[in-house]
Amino acid sequence: MNTTESASLFNHLETLSTRELLEGINSVDQTVPQVVAKALPQIEALVEATVTRLGAGGRLFYIGAGTSGRLGVLDASECPPTFGVPHGLVVGLIAGGDTAIRKAVENAEDDAEQAWRDLTAHDITAKDIVVGIAASGRTPYVIGGLEQARQHGLATGCVVCNADSPVAAVAEFPVEVVTGPEFVTGSTRLKAGTAQKLVLNMLTTATFIRLGRVKGNKMVDMQLSNAKLVDRGEKMLMDELGIGQAEAAELLQRHGSVRAALAAKR
Repeated sequence: MNTTESASLFNHLETLSTRELLEGINSVDQTVPQVVAKALPQIEALVEATVTRLGAGGRLFYIGAGTSGRLGVLDASECPPTFGVPHGLVVGLIAGGDTAIRKAVENAEDDAEQAWRDLTAHDITAKDIVVGIAASGRTPYVIGGLEQARQHGLATGCVVCNADSPVAAVAEFPVEVVTGPEFVTGSTRLKAGTAQKLVLNMLTTATFIRLGRVKGNKMVDMQLSNAKLVDRGEKMLMDELGIGQAEAAELLQRHGSVRAALAAKR
């Protein structure tokens, strides 16, 4: 059943006060972590598959449309600065291309052939894994991409928000977070989008921890791309090594990363 399109449990929204609207949105949002928790076994299987592929030299590709596609692009773009991995190790592809990140591209999600064309433009190989993101679970762009990926021997996963969907049926490692009706009927950028973001957070964070990109609880490979992150790096060294700020700053400048600085002192 396509519950993401079911009627909202709330009605006459235009008659509610601002506080009532906010309380209503907040009340339905509180159900999201619960449905994500139910999907932990599926998420675990997808993480293990992703660790295996990336550990063997493969890459992670996200494919999606609309909000789902934008969330994939967002998660992919945050991996290099957070974990110090190369750009291109995690790639987010959205129906309609990069233009669709900011402005909807009409009918782009209805082209079942385009996702595979987008993937092949990145010289995709059987080492890689493709994860489709689709709240409805029936986006042709995602279904077609996953079908082609499987036919070419790639590992496939998905993150959907309806049970027993066509997208999940063609994915080897499906994740189904069944979020139910939205506060505004059918507006899956709300609960469904929040659930998808939580799953993607788990997927890449757990994957890169497993691949050694975190030490203790610290992002030792993060890119020192601004003053805030340099300050964070210095504090990591101060905490780990029991040194002052001046020495930490000198170490970080000399070695270029928290990991390298720690290795040089031990």
